[in-house]
Amino acid sequence: MIVQACINGARPRDFHPSLPLTAHAMAADAVSCVGAGAAELHIHPRGEDGRESLAAVDATVLAVRQACPGTLIGVSTGAWIENDVARTRAAIAAWRELPDYASVNLSEADAPAVMALLREQGVGIEAGLATTQDAERFVGLADRARVLRILIEIDIPDLPVALDEAHGIAAVLERAGVRRPILLHGVDGTVWPFVDLARQKRWSTRVGLEDGKTLADGTVAKDNARIVAEATAIFRSAS
Repeated sequence: MIVQACINGARPRDFHPSLPLTAHAMAADAVSCVGAGAAELHIHPRGEDGRESLAAVDATVLAVRQACPGTLIGVSTGAWIENDVARTRAAIAAWRELPDYASVNLSEADAPAVMALLREQGVGIEAGLATTQDAERFVGLADRARVLRILIEIDIPDLPVALDEAHGIAAVLERAGVRRPILLHGVDGTVWPFVDLARQKRWSTRVGLEDGKTLADGTVAKDNARIVAEATAIFRSAS
């Protein structure tokens, strides 16, 4: 069981005053999150214009790795980042400062090819499953056992429906005999219920401004580190 910090995601600049958008800001924020209890970091690198960019991975990963040596660093490969299959593949193939892992959304058409490319690069894979259909697609892959972990990542705002979807994904994995580590997370109003469910299931979780800006009591958090500290305290209570 770990708490991963997801420090920025695709959130716009005005989402929160402490949203880190430059490599320097992400590195400083990463230090604070690790100090607050984060075991790993999930980052969406940004270009000079502030937009998400797979071409910015080298500079961002280097900055964060220098700030947090020994901490595992992951990035997103979301299709929306480059919005073009060829550009996405070319950017990943050009990485030289490799992240430890990258998340791949099974809802995206090119997911199997992206996963193969990451393996060629020696980058671990987090298989992102947002629906039971994603889970069925994943368990049908011949190389499904060669992933670092499974992300059950539900973006449904209605909590009962979101919980049903999460349990449905877990059931698909169980029936298929998948035995990879699981990290569960929600978004906005489902973040904290899913942290609690992950604790109960003894799965990992993630928190941070990518997923939501409030604490468990609904107040807006000062920064990522404060959110991580609260999730870490919840997880420690399960020990």
